[in-house]
Amino acid sequence: MTDKGAEMTETENELIRPAVSDEGFADIYDEDGHVRHDFLTQIGAAIADRDVLYLRQHVAKLHETELGHVIEAIQPDQRLALVRLMGADFDLTALTEVDEAIRMQIVDQMPNEQIAAAIGELDSDDAVYILEDLDDDDREEILAQLPFTERVRLRRALDYPESSAGRRMQTEFVAVPPFWTVGQTIDYMRDEEDLPESFTQIFVIDPTFKLLGSVNLDQILRTKRQVKIETIMRDTNHPISALMDQEEAAQLFEQYDLLSAAVVDENERLVGVLTIDDVVDVIQEEAEEDLLRLGGVGDEELSDSVRETSRSRIPWLAVNLVTAFLAASVIGVFEATIERIVALAILMPIVAGMGGNAGSQTMTVTVRALATRNLDIHNAFRVVRREAGVGLLNGLVFGLLIGLVAGLWFQDANIGGIIAAAMLINMMAAAIAGILIPLLLDRFGADPAVASAVFVTTVTDITGFLAFLGLATWWFM
Repeated sequence: MTDKGAEMTETENELIRPAVSDEGFADIYDEDGHVRHDFLTQIGAAIADRDVLYLRQHVAKLHETELGHVIEAIQPDQRLALVRLMGADFDLTALTEVDEAIRMQIVDQMPNEQIAAAIGELDSDDAVYILEDLDDDDREEILAQLPFTERVRLRRALDYPESSAGRRMQTEFVAVPPFWTVGQTIDYMRDEEDLPESFTQIFVIDPTFKLLGSVNLDQILRTKRQVKIETIMRDTNHPISALMDQEEAAQLFEQYDLLSAAVVDENERLVGVLTIDDVVDVIQEEAEEDLLRLGGVGDEELSDSVRETSRSRIPWLAVNLVTAFLAASVIGVFEATIERIVALAILMPIVAGMGGNAGSQTMTVTVRALATRNLDIHNAFRVVRREAGVGLLNGLVFGLLIGLVAGLWFQDANIGGIIAAAMLINMMAAAIAGILIPLLLDRFGADPAVASAVFVTTVTDITGFLAFLGLATWWFM
């Protein structure tokens, strides 16, 4: 009788909140790729009713990425409640898929014992991703609750610099000595429980863990059992230093089409493996970071508060204010000319605006080329020459166009000729500044993604105003 009542309760719940099938992705996302509103409503109702059964059946089954999207989409006050209700069924890996602010909001409220238990079930790279943002005291308390071997692995990874390959690597890997046979290796992989869940190659090491080579799994499967590993191993494809910047490591993956790569320390000893799934995350993060820096907003995230967002934007806005006064001071020099010829005041923003847009185009291409190492000292002159040619051509096209429009608008061919000439000069200056400024900043160790926009805008504004108003003063005055 009791079991039947429980079944009825579950059925009633299904009528209120329809089940999500095991297909996952197709069910929780709408046609635009957003989490369905009705699904979020169902989750919200389950959290309000403390319906643990529904959450375990339909939320715990979600892929970590899907769960991360759900966490970001629900209300802030529902996030911690969801984690608490799901308990041990909550996949902590989902927190690697959300904004840092949301992740810290949840982790800060979770007991360290619960975090330690969940960390023990994660791959080392995901565990490091969560641990690295915690306070030192909390991190040490969590690590102290882990088995010795796992604790040593995580601490070693955490000792590497942030944004390095060592921080991104997975410390679980398969390594065998060269004198083993293929049969011994296969038996080892079948019997050993402490192996990665998935891997594509086996590394060959000496007794000191120095990397000797690697063997792909397909080679193992195609080779007879009695053959020794040393006869089929090959030199490891592009081992990565643990201290290498993660962006440089990602470029190696892209250049050589790698699925995984060995990570070695300064003594060439194998310490981990970097896999393609982590590299994809790195590429996305670096691209987003460059895009945000081009806009002068740093590491801003959508989940940041008003105060945090404002604080991250103020510094470069202040720099922009200073450069705006510089541009305004140029205009002030030609105050008498502007008072006499009012048309100049109307047309000035066109020259500066077109130059700014042209400079931004060149700057964006240049910054991205520097980030991907496609632009260096060997091809810089050729690219500068190309961009100068583009600026000249665009300046001629738009100079003629705006010259005709301005001449007809104000019934004055002189105005049209002056703005056409100023447009040509500023478009050329924009193209050259858009490539030379990022190159110079990169040459002197500054981040061109952060600082280029302000300086390029300043150059195009000042050049535009100076060319337009200077030519007008020279011609009319």
